[in-house]
Amino acid sequence: IERSRAITVQVIPPETIALETVLDDIQTQIVQPLVDSGELAPPYQIQLSGSADDLRRTRQALQWNFLLALVITYLLMAALFESFLYPFVIMLSVPPALAGGILGLEVVNLTLTYQPLDILTMLGFVILIGVVVNNAILIVHQTLNILRDAPETPVKEAIRDSVFSRVRPIFMSMITSALGMLPLVIFPGAGSELYRGLGSVVIGGLLLSTLFTLFLVPTFLSLAMDLRAWISRAGRVM
Repeated sequence: IERSRAITVQVIPPETIALETVLDDIQTQIVQPLVDSGELAPPYQIQLSGSADDLRRTRQALQWNFLLALVITYLLMAALFESFLYPFVIMLSVPPALAGGILGLEVVNLTLTYQPLDILTMLGFVILIGVVVNNAILIVHQTLNILRDAPETPVKEAIRDSVFSRVRPIFMSMITSALGMLPLVIFPGAGSELYRGLGSVVIGGLLLSTLFTLFLVPTFLSLAMDLRAWISRAGRVM
């Protein structure tokens, strides 16, 4: 390879073990001990290629896709709400979803079986971005509708009414989505390990994000509207 002597070792993992698990074992049990003992030093080196290299590039692409999904979601909501402030409030539902996804994955590791952070599991975090913002959109949109139809309504009262009127559809949507993903997590069978991580991430993210959305979004929406009103008053004074 590149005019250097090379020895090629082909590793074919069992069908029941994910490729990410095999790569982690190779790194921790073979490569790292050789490096620590000094046996693997220049000019000697180990290079992973083939499916391992493809997996590395795919994981890097998914990391950028996650950031791209955040930006696109924010810009779409900014265009729909004609404001950069309200989408920021809505995006506050994403961090609890990510924490819930990690927690859901850990629950699967502790109760069912070890689930690595593979490509489909990482894809679950990307899917969460588009799913969890829906609950926050319902609250913000309903609040703006109340204030538009009855401008004399106090902001805090409008937010409270919007939460009370939307809490039932929010929980109904969350429960049906979580139950729909549950078979991917608990049902055994051929290929079930492929989608177990994705299902656990989406379910955990939905549950935690829904609970936090009902408290975080109304609070920060009230602060955002107070800030907007203060800026408007300051502009008129100037």
